[in-house]
Amino acid sequence: MLSRKLRLVLSALAVVLGVMFVSGSFVLTDTLQRSFTDLFSSAYADVDVSVSPKQEKGKQPEPLTAQAVEDVKSVPGVASAVGNVQGSARAIGKNGKVITTSGAPRFGANWTGNGQEKIRDGRAPQADDEVILGAYLATTGGFKVGDEVSVLTLEPKKTFKVTGVYDYAGGRESLGGELSMAFTEPVAQQLLLGQKDAYSSITATAAQGTSDEALRDAVAAKLGSAYDVKTGETLAKEQADQINEGLKFFNYVLLGFAGIALFVGVFIILNTFSIIVAQRTRELALLRSMGASRGQVISSVVLEALVIGLIASVVGLGAGVGVGALLATIFSSFGGTNLELAGIGVPMTAVISSFAVGMIVTVVAAVMPALRASRIAPVAAMREAATPDRPLTKITVTGALVLAAGGTALGLGFAQASLPLIFGGILVALVGVALLTPVLAKPMVSLIGRLLSWSMPGLLGRRNSSRNPRRTAITAAALMVGISLITGVSVVLTSATKSIEKLASGQLRTDLIISGEGQFDGQPATFQREVLTQVEKTDGVSAAFGWASDGVLQGDDRMFAAAVTDVPAMKSMFALQPKDGEIAPLRDDQIALPEDLATEKGWSVGSTVTLQLAKGEPRTFTVAFVWLKSQVLQGALVLPESAASSFRSNQIGQAFVQVDQGVAAADVQKRVEPLFADNPEITVQDRSAFVKQTTSQFDTVLLMIQILLALAILIAVLGVINTLALSVIERTRELGLLRAIGMRRAQVMRMITVESVVISVFGAVLGLLVGLALGVATVQALKDQGISEIGFPWATMVQYLVVAAVVGVVAAILPAIRAARLNVLDAIAYE
Repeated sequence: MLSRKLRLVLSALAVVLGVMFVSGSFVLTDTLQRSFTDLFSSAYADVDVSVSPKQEKGKQPEPLTAQAVEDVKSVPGVASAVGNVQGSARAIGKNGKVITTSGAPRFGANWTGNGQEKIRDGRAPQADDEVILGAYLATTGGFKVGDEVSVLTLEPKKTFKVTGVYDYAGGRESLGGELSMAFTEPVAQQLLLGQKDAYSSITATAAQGTSDEALRDAVAAKLGSAYDVKTGETLAKEQADQINEGLKFFNYVLLGFAGIALFVGVFIILNTFSIIVAQRTRELALLRSMGASRGQVISSVVLEALVIGLIASVVGLGAGVGVGALLATIFSSFGGTNLELAGIGVPMTAVISSFAVGMIVTVVAAVMPALRASRIAPVAAMREAATPDRPLTKITVTGALVLAAGGTALGLGFAQASLPLIFGGILVALVGVALLTPVLAKPMVSLIGRLLSWSMPGLLGRRNSSRNPRRTAITAAALMVGISLITGVSVVLTSATKSIEKLASGQLRTDLIISGEGQFDGQPATFQREVLTQVEKTDGVSAAFGWASDGVLQGDDRMFAAAVTDVPAMKSMFALQPKDGEIAPLRDDQIALPEDLATEKGWSVGSTVTLQLAKGEPRTFTVAFVWLKSQVLQGALVLPESAASSFRSNQIGQAFVQVDQGVAAADVQKRVEPLFADNPEITVQDRSAFVKQTTSQFDTVLLMIQILLALAILIAVLGVINTLALSVIERTRELGLLRAIGMRRAQVMRMITVESVVISVFGAVLGLLVGLALGVATVQALKDQGISEIGFPWATMVQYLVVAAVVGVVAAILPAIRAARLNVLDAIAYE
């Protein structure tokens, strides 16, 4: 090993990167979990006991009453009890746009003066038109005492005077990046809960000598079973557990990409040890002739792999701790999250996984070359060549069987919507393709190489790349994995975009779409029904309708429901065709649904359905009509407009406008937009702008996946460098002879570069083909989910080919320089 330092570094580097990603994932999530636990412990530090309305499945809890506050105050052991009001409140910045966060809540409350909030500047609100702002909101929006701020709540925009700014212990501007404000109690109740003398929760403080648990039990006994009574410690744990559950999924995603990186690393290590064993054929054969057993030869190669794995695991773990700490720091400050990080720790899972993964992957990748090395006969010591080419029959048959197994698992995964089967099928299919790669290498490499073989160095580079199909195949397979996954995702997202565009141009016969740009607290921005009435009366508007939406329960099954304002207008603009019954306005006790949902549920016209809406008792509806399968409102229930009063919000979330014939949609848009001047979260767009906004999220998803898979591409580049570097060492005498008969250094470098580019482009072409197959299969499986069109990202695919060629050039730099610097006489006398 010490005599082959370059091989050590290159083969270990692939494992280091993979292990780094694994350990970094565990360090990141552990740090964030402890940080959120500290956050909620701090947030509920002053809460001894909290009372909130009990959450019934599918129903929105009713606010607490003023009487409930008095009942809590009367409980023995209660020192004080305060009613809290809290709800969504979004401040409008000085630029006229709503101030947003990257996930932290935006809320308003009543100012009680009893919590952790401490007034930094000014005073508490006293009048109905006054508000006090959280320090982070004041800083973000550039507000100071005396300014005016406009706020969106359950009611249209209202303007308040800023009377003060508050912060938390230690001068912290926020607990976790939230944007908060506080009103007087009556104003908070009206704006945030929509009714007087209502509270979201009650905070009770224990008297001297009364434990939190004892107070909790006493309050629960007084109020009865209609309330949830918990200690502050319990609330903090529940909130932290919810966040940590979400972080688990985040960790699984990171570990998935780490797995891909390790998977690619296996190819490099396998290739490295294969080349090393081939180069040491005479050495190993001489050892056998001197009496070394097969077991000793296997042990020597495996021991080398163990040492490399151990070194790589230690370095990868250290690098992972650094990467995890860096990512945690970025996360804590991203978009103003303002999360105070707990100390960076190294969980035992990170240590165990690093050594287990790093050493096991390396040893597994070295076993096959070790077995091959043990079979070298002593007579091979007398041969000049390394190892003769072996037939590809066995590996080709094995690859075909593995690919078939992967395809079967993938098909079953799609049919059963099983993520483990889908991911397992993709992994097995990629292994199958990798095993088939050697049989494809020679013809494909020869074809690709013709584009670069206009000179003798190019011709030699092309022939070198096809000289050893197994080696070329393994090197290209590393790049193939990353490119195929990115291409597959690109095909799915492109197909989704194309499907939405076709839907908009075909079934969506609307000229303008009114909707919220963003979301708050998981709900889209909304506007009042009266504004939609004004839209309907606007000059140039032929028809308009909208809906309020919410989730409803049918038994244990949760479904999306839309309370539509005008069913005939919906029929016209969505091109709905009746399948059963007549599409007509719904009575208060009627519902309608699409064909696919009716088939799934076994419902038809006349069927009675009991639904639990967010408010009130369960209600029974009768199916009035069923429309033919359509991509619009797929899987949704349509309810009468009156049902919106039982939704969490009865306001309109989305509306559609059809203009008069011969009238320009842009002109009507200019007349409609001023109606939403008091609600900057609502936008009025034509169809093309709406489609562009809807599909823009796909670009973000693709970018994130490209960034995460860039690690696999980087490891693949190392694989190309590794193969070329070891190949140059192996071909030292050959290169010396070429130089001796007149080949210039520049020509040697060009030959190595052509070989590198051919291998890289071969891997990219293979990845594109496999990615296209995976993408098309996924789109076909998602047809019932609304992706009806197949789209190919041609421009992106061309970019991947160009990037592969650049990767080939970059990967060739160091090996080419090494080859060009060979001393001719030393190289000829190498043996």
